[in-house]
Amino acid sequence: MPTHEQEITRPADLCLPGGRRLDRAAVGWSRSPLHRCDLRGWGRTKRWEYWCVTTPTHLVAVTVADIDYLGLGSVYFLEYGRGNGRDGDGAGTVPDGGGRAGTGSLGTVRREISRTALLPLAHGVRLPHSLGGGTGGAGGDGERGEAAVAAGPVRIGMRQERDGTRLRFRCRTAEGPLDGDLFVAMPPGHETMSVVIPWSDRRFQYTSKHTARPAEGTVRIGGTSYDFQGGWGVLDHGRGRWPYDTRWNWGAASGSTDGRVVGLQFGGRWTAGTGMTENALCVDGRLTKIGEELEWHYDDFGEPWTIRTPGSDAVDLSFTPFHVREDRTNTGVILNDTHQSFGHYTGTVRADGGTGIRVEGLLGWAEQVRMRW
Repeated sequence: MPTHEQEITRPADLCLPGGRRLDRAAVGWSRSPLHRCDLRGWGRTKRWEYWCVTTPTHLVAVTVADIDYLGLGSVYFLEYGRGNGRDGDGAGTVPDGGGRAGTGSLGTVRREISRTALLPLAHGVRLPHSLGGGTGGAGGDGERGEAAVAAGPVRIGMRQERDGTRLRFRCRTAEGPLDGDLFVAMPPGHETMSVVIPWSDRRFQYTSKHTARPAEGTVRIGGTSYDFQGGWGVLDHGRGRWPYDTRWNWGAASGSTDGRVVGLQFGGRWTAGTGMTENALCVDGRLTKIGEELEWHYDDFGEPWTIRTPGSDAVDLSFTPFHVREDRTNTGVILNDTHQSFGHYTGTVRADGGTGIRVEGLLGWAEQVRMRW
């Protein structure tokens, strides 16, 4: 499936000397992390690592972020049980992350826990400049360091090991101590999607999105342990200099379907007009880059969505949520309005070479976000 976008095949510097302006030669996409992100300047620079590890019955999402004037460490856990959003099992009313009751296709959530620590001026947050050192590494810190929130009530460590990434975290919650130790493997030859989105020479974003990475480990909440053996890890690694007001869609999913291991990576709105997208498929570890902007159709975050490529049959999917997480913050200066729907993807996708793949109940999420930051 051809794309007009330039493929980057050698290590590249994201920025010109000084770290504030985009090096136009870096605009493109790659199958492994190749960009060195030596960002400089203060106020518009944003850096983060977001991991979500899913199983058929529960998931956990862990975030470390530095947005210059604020740091963040966050852990989100959701237990939903089998059948939600697929066969009607457990259908009914469920409180979402913002306390609003949802109906329709939403299922019964058994446990939902969210804990976030905000750190002024990002004190206590350390993040590496680049992913894999900008040399095509396996998805961790090529400097062998650790991205961590070392202060505050939420502690998180993300460390690159020989064959993948180790995630450790702990915090206190109303339901008892929460701690986790997970390992997300990077199978040999597994390809990932990295891309530079160029709004302008001074506003640009490098993102590396990884899907369908095998995971294992344990999360404990109070006296209950949750097994993540056989799970799937998704990474959102971001480094860039952002406009103040931005809106986006993001969707991702990982798992086995139609006899293949499939990862879905979809984005929208924030890339429009830049000539680049963050859309890709990962099938049995091989990446298919999609250069088309996607069409996203949804009227309510708890009702079915459709996501498709308007000019081809590369993506033709429906997404059925079983739970909606809402996160709203408005301090006057900072606005976060997030609607993240968890559910299942069904339909068809087409990989490089024209291979059509049936997607049947692939677990993931789709979201709409507005940020003023």
